[in-house]
Amino acid sequence: MPIRREHRFFYPIDWPQLSAVIRFRRAGGRCEVCQRPHGRTVYHLGAGRWWDAEARTWRDGAGRIICLAVGGDDVLGTVRTTRVVLAAAHRDHDTANNAGSNLAAFYQRCHMIHDRPEHQRRRWRTLFRRKAMGDLFRGPYG
Repeated sequence: MPIRREHRFFYPIDWPQLSAVIRFRRAGGRCEVCQRPHGRTVYHLGAGRWWDAEARTWRDGAGRIICLAVGGDDVLGTVRTTRVVLAAAHRDHDTANNAGSNLAAFYQRCHMIHDRPEHQRRRWRTLFRRKAMGDLFRGPYG
């Protein structure tokens, strides 16, 4: 995901090169959580379960091999595809901390799961600020 214009100031000048080193050299072009390969279209069942074509097996959201119960899931009816794109992410959400141990290569879904608490915090803050501004300038909400 591209960096928003207003956030570019927080990233170092060599971020594209640093990101490439983390995603492709250290992680080997695979998500560090679920092991999905970058640039490939994978089949998935939702809830993190996906088909690893190289290993010819199903994997869960943590990259572990799983067995699907015969008749347990309507696999053909629920199979979807997604294109895997890796992104370098800050584990502690601090864009100034670019130490190798703080950076990780995440697939879109894993990145969103990792960032969920931060997104919820920002959403709460935005809604709280809007309500406060409304109270300040338009009176209390009805």
